[in-house]
Amino acid sequence: MAGAIITVAQQKGGSGKTTLTANLAIGFLRQGKRVALVDIDPQGSLGRWFMTRLETDEALVENLDFATSSAWGITYECRKLADGHDVVIVDTPPKADSDLRPALRAADLVIVPVSMSHVDLWATEGVLDLARREDKEALVVINRARAGTRLAADVAEAAGKLSARIADTQLANRVIYAEALGRGRGAAEGPKTPARAEVDALAEEVAGILADL
Repeated sequence: MAGAIITVAQQKGGSGKTTLTANLAIGFLRQGKRVALVDIDPQGSLGRWFMTRLETDEALVENLDFATSSAWGITYECRKLADGHDVVIVDTPPKADSDLRPALRAADLVIVPVSMSHVDLWATEGVLDLARREDKEALVVINRARAGTRLAADVAEAAGKLSARIADTQLANRVIYAEALGRGRGAAEGPKTPARAEVDALAEEVAGILADL
């Protein structure tokens, strides 16, 4: 049985797409899954993360593969990787246009990270509209959450009005996410921390959604 394909997309840059992609991959690895990553973002941040990981210790990429692709070649690349992996996760450029559509079309699930701002929420509408046109299930994940703040309450209320599923799990605004990414690691690797609990919870939630599709 072919693996599931997840496309991580957001029109606005700086929403944490690559951070979410890398950490979700680690969450799935911790579940014992075989994971493949595909980077179609010309910035190449996910590729740098993977190569840093590989150069640190080859054991860190066991059951984890990486590929790059053009927008037009993403369907072929995903199908090829899905044959040998449980999950394929695609990191996309920060835009919502025709270049993004092939990655959405290939996906079983579209994940849209939303940083804790109204501007990110406004940008989300374009991605969700494209996902709907392709008849794809979308999951909005609140990223860099600041619990207990007025902004958090406002954004949560506004997110609830979007015509999309909102993840129960949020990734908080923690330094460990950026620090771990720079070392080619995930926030769930290492000592038990709140970040590890968040990553594990998100991976479990996403796995449950994929199982129901």
